[in-house]
Amino acid sequence: METKREFLKKLGLLTVGGMLGGTLKTAQASTAKSNLFPPKKSIGLQLYSLGRELTEDVPGGLKKVARIGYATAEAAGYRERKMYNYEITEFRKLAEDAGLKVSGSHVNPPVRKYTKENAGEIADFWKTTVEDHAKLGVISLVQPGMPTIESHDDAAMVCEVFNKAGEIAKAAGIKWGYHNHSGEFKRVVKEEDKEKQRNPWMPVGDVIYDLLLEGTDPSLVFFEMDVYWTVMGQNDPLEYFEKFAGRFPILHIKDRSVLGKSGMMNFENIFNKAYEIGLDEFYVELENIRENITQFEGVKQCFDYLNNATFVK
Repeated sequence: METKREFLKKLGLLTVGGMLGGTLKTAQASTAKSNLFPPKKSIGLQLYSLGRELTEDVPGGLKKVARIGYATAEAAGYRERKMYNYEITEFRKLAEDAGLKVSGSHVNPPVRKYTKENAGEIADFWKTTVEDHAKLGVISLVQPGMPTIESHDDAAMVCEVFNKAGEIAKAAGIKWGYHNHSGEFKRVVKEEDKEKQRNPWMPVGDVIYDLLLEGTDPSLVFFEMDVYWTVMGQNDPLEYFEKFAGRFPILHIKDRSVLGKSGMMNFENIFNKAYEIGLDEFYVELENIRENITQFEGVKQCFDYLNNATFVK
């Protein structure tokens, strides 16, 4: 089987490693020289990136995010009908007073295995969640946790639940979507095809992510692709943008650490293709900082990288 290292090397001309006509390092150098004081762009931040540095002082943290230059934020602190332990309307005011628009939110339902028996419970959860997020004023509501999918029947049930969630959100004027990690690029195999799995050179079964894309209604469910986790799942974001054009209006822009430092992700090609097929918004997400810096310092470096990049509009 192809190793991850071999896969990333092969993908170098598309989304990782070097770029045609130059390396990622030279691209970064040229963009930095192009404008010493570039205008601020509309760049969003997934607040999960800040961890305790935000939750220990939410009002102050939101102000720091805005001062860095982020225009929008995607929340990840909805619990017990509150946001980061604040009443919904109170949290909205904190963000607005800081000069930040909370345009999206990540929320997971309370169950992982979807069945006919608990589909109604999950729908009720989304009804309450949508009601609260309408007060928050978000444009999008996204599920970031992968349900249990071990068969084609599981995938079909998940698609049914996703469509219902999308229907509930749409009625309130909110777009409902799903955020991937790398597990969605595993395959599920029909019983009659399991014998073929013995040949390691011939992939068998259907990719879960594809089943979700194909089994959901595009008018009800969008997909917030995390480009880093897509590459870690040994897939090319550009190929998905092409194959399922219009399904990825929002992206998570992520690297192994601070954006642009690993040399693994070709963000220029990713942004160019995303704009071509239609990109409404994107959020920086930062996890596992490898440098000896704070989370706030990390998200500032991410902002500066994108704000200086000529390929980001």
